Amino acid sequence: MIDEKVFDASGNNFVIIQKSIKADYSKLAVSLCQRYQTDGLIIVLKPTDSQVAQHKVDFVWQFYNRDGSTATMCGNGTRAVAMYYHRYINQKSHIAFLTDVGVIDTQLHGDMVQTTMPKEIELKAPFDIDGLTWWKVDTGVPHMVAVVEDIESFDILRIGQIRQKYDANVNMVKLISKKYIKVRTYERGVEDETLACGTGMVACFLWLEKLELIHSTIKVSPRSKKDIEIKREYGKIYFKGEVHEQKID
Repeated sequence: MIDEKVFDASGNNFVIIQKSIKADYSKLAVSLCQRYQTDGLIIVLKPTDSQVAQHKVDFVWQFYNRDGSTATMCGNGTRAVAMYYHRYINQKSHIAFLTDVGVIDTQLHGDMVQTTMPKEIELKAPFDIDGLTWWKVDTGVPHMVAVVEDIESFDILRIGQIRQKYDANVNMVKLISKKYIKVRTYERGVEDETLACGTGMVACFLWLEKLELIHSTIKVSPRSKKDIEIKREYGKIYFKGEVHEQKID
């Protein structure tokens, strides 16, 4: 079986390994994420015959945050694991796999990986905190979103308090133009700001779309400055960016 590998997707990095059985890998997640300084651990499992027949998937994943907690979805993680599967298991360009939020479809074109995101669920109507209007939405995991004028003003302590109170990732988004936004995200499980968060960037896209402030295809710049593309086409949300393998000792 292939040893663990590390892949970076727009500033999010993940250690990825194959396992033969589904089990609790939370302790392994903490150990490997500390060793390789990654944001999460992704376990790749061979699907059962019934899973293949029912869902038409190539594999099943288990996802762990850096602290060993699980997450139902991770946008950048879906792109990273698709590249891992393509490189080390099967060099196909269309890869589908099973997660806790259903089947995730991905398309690969060179270093670019596009994920079809799950349908969002509004968790709370817009409400005010500290003079900002916030929206809570589930894009695979729960997110809070607020539009700000100054994206550099990111009070980690206060954001952490909001994250704890509402049990959600917390995002601030600045509208640069109808086709370009900047995003900063504080993530559960990491308990800090991360360089990128795919489900968070999608949450920001959805809030700005709801406010009719953006076009249907935009560029998003996370803290890593590794831009990604988000678009709505035929009612679906597509999330695309580069993925690269990182060398490890």
